[in-house]
Amino acid sequence: MDRKLDRFDIALLNLLQADNLATAEALARAVPLSASAIARRVRGLREQGLIAADTAILAPDLTADRLRAIVQVQAHEHAEEKGIAALRARLAAAPEVQLLLNISGSFDLLVLVVTRNMSAFNAFADLHFAADPSVRRYETSFVKSEIKNRPTVPLDEKDVTR
Repeated sequence: MDRKLDRFDIALLNLLQADNLATAEALARAVPLSASAIARRVRGLREQGLIAADTAILAPDLTADRLRAIVQVQAHEHAEEKGIAALRARLAAAPEVQLLLNISGSFDLLVLVVTRNMSAFNAFADLHFAADPSVRRYETSFVKSEIKNRPTVPLDEKDVTR
């Protein structure tokens, strides 16, 4: 990270995680800086890559009919690293994959897959898990209902770097 974060940056990052469409004027009501200073800071945070993306979280009413599956994947103990890396790359590129994590424990990957229905999920699982020689086994849990979906990371004074 090229730039040191101060308490203003931390406050702005927290506010933008809650509403990335907030105007500089609206942010200035919560952060004691001028709107132009806030606009410069936010532009700098984006240029540095500290704000990785601006995305919309769709309303559950719009996506309620989608099938969401949490898949835990265990790789073969002796699978080649390039095979596992290729699996990760294929999953990362798949539009159905909403979340892909390397995890510790008895499984190696956790994958959140979103498809239109069970038939589409089965086709996805056959292609990406069952047919992959680096996959030893996988277990699937289906999401019954969404309670919270807010991919935010609260920042505080420990994140200040100067």
